[in-house]
Amino acid sequence: MKNILFIIGTRPEAIKMAPLVKEFLKYPLQFNIKVCVTGQHRQMLDQVLNFFGIIPDYNLNLMQPNQTLFDLTAFGLKALERVLESTNPDILFVQGDTTTAFVGSLAGYYKKIKVVHIEAGLRSGNKYSPFPEEGNRILCGHLASYHFAPTIEAKNNLAKEGIHENVEVVGNSVIDALFLGLSLIKENEDFYYHHFKTIDFSKRIILVTAHRRESFGEPFEDICSAIKNIADKFEDVEVVYPVHLNPNVQEPVKKFLSGVKNVHLIAPLDYALLIWLMNKSFLVLTDSGGIQEEAPSLGKPVLVMREVTERMEGVKAGTAKLVGTNKEVIFQETAKLLTNPHEYSLMAKASNPYGDGQTSKKVLNYIMSELNIGVLTKA
Repeated sequence: MKNILFIIGTRPEAIKMAPLVKEFLKYPLQFNIKVCVTGQHRQMLDQVLNFFGIIPDYNLNLMQPNQTLFDLTAFGLKALERVLESTNPDILFVQGDTTTAFVGSLAGYYKKIKVVHIEAGLRSGNKYSPFPEEGNRILCGHLASYHFAPTIEAKNNLAKEGIHENVEVVGNSVIDALFLGLSLIKENEDFYYHHFKTIDFSKRIILVTAHRRESFGEPFEDICSAIKNIADKFEDVEVVYPVHLNPNVQEPVKKFLSGVKNVHLIAPLDYALLIWLMNKSFLVLTDSGGIQEEAPSLGKPVLVMREVTERMEGVKAGTAKLVGTNKEVIFQETAKLLTNPHEYSLMAKASNPYGDGQTSKKVLNYIMSELNIGVLTKA
């Protein structure tokens, strides 16, 4: 039996790690699975773990008010030292580009434990955008022993940095999570319609998620202005915007969008509610990373309100379009999708480059081979 440790800190990590944890848990005779949460995002993290039925073995509770990256890194590294000494893992898993992923990779390296990096090889090309994520993902790449890249482009990014060994293209586990999540909620449609009872689903739904710190200030005001213009121009749409709690988001959103007739400003959504709403949407305006990958699997065009994205595969495949934060461009590209069925169809029917929902099985099979485990038998 091999000891496997999954380290998770934020909601996006939990979403993308959940199907992997569930896949490995199917084989308790071969793997002793432990899950450690750092609590980098506490409440939102718990929502996802509860939804997927995952109970952490360790909870570091690192999140403190007004915490800096210095605090999170230092406290996290020391806390993980104790977890690694307790669990003695043969392999530990980290995901993505968070401070938790970086600290987990560094802790594993210090203990000479093999680190598996899920969603390896994403690069924006600018180490300060997004910050600190771009730096974290580069550092994880050079500390990890196994690199599971979502796309060929991500694999090529690693090759440019001299990382060639144990690199596998497996798709993105966020698609596994999406399909698993939708299967869990499909029996409870009435609950979800009731939750969103103020929204008119006979109209076309535009889902908006925007909260990135590099857009704070004038760029964010431009995003809000564009959304207002869209709502004013197209009365047959319902704009639904779960608004991040950060004051830098709340203030411009309320300034531009409060009281606009067909704009619904709602509280942040848990994962189940978000994917249900995404599945009911006509298109998505976002600066989120995960949604750029998820929405195309549901046939939803994505307009990315960022100047750069580390997920260019979607742009190249035609499932997403990079529109920046210019209010005229955002309005024009949204209007094009709302008024031109051909343009809409080109994006909605484009093939999603991020996978087919089989990522977790591919990772399991690779690790099984690396650990010299024979034919797996489920419990």
